Amino acid sequence: MQLLPLVYEELKRLAESYLRRERGLPMCRTELVHELYLKLPSKVPEFENRAHFYGIAARLMRQILVDLARERKRQKRQHDPATIAFMTHRATPAMVDVLLLDQCVTRLREVDPRKAQIVEMRSFGGLSIEEIADGLGVSPATVKRDWSVARLWMRRELDRSPGEPGDE
Repeated sequence: MQLLPLVYEELKRLAESYLRRERGLPMCRTELVHELYLKLPSKVPEFENRAHFYGIAARLMRQILVDLARERKRQKRQHDPATIAFMTHRATPAMVDVLLLDQCVTRLREVDPRKAQIVEMRSFGGLSIEEIADGLGVSPATVKRDWSVARLWMRRELDRSPGEPGDE
């Protein structure tokens, strides 16, 4: 492995040329070269010449980049956003993206802080109407009324929100 320090800069140049053609891969040229080092067999075979070595290095780098791209694609396909149950006017709760619900609660807080607090306590905290009333120092009837209005407001916001959190 005494050869590797001698060819390190050339490998970085080779890695840079590969990465220049790839888009969206979270890897820099140094990381790619280090991954290459990890992929090289512990006993480095005899290379016919310099081109033979760089040919093998280039093939390994390509394999590393392809594996990384496949992994990213697989993760995107299987990406399920974190969801939370949110009670709508229906009997069964709807599963809502946590980040999207959080954005809507933030907007509700600007309009009515107490209703936003009720939504937080109910949706994220799982508290009952009575527990929320006790915590806020208001009657259960007030919490029920505010919860009803907040649910309608939130449902409207959730329905008009973009599909992906942060798209606003």
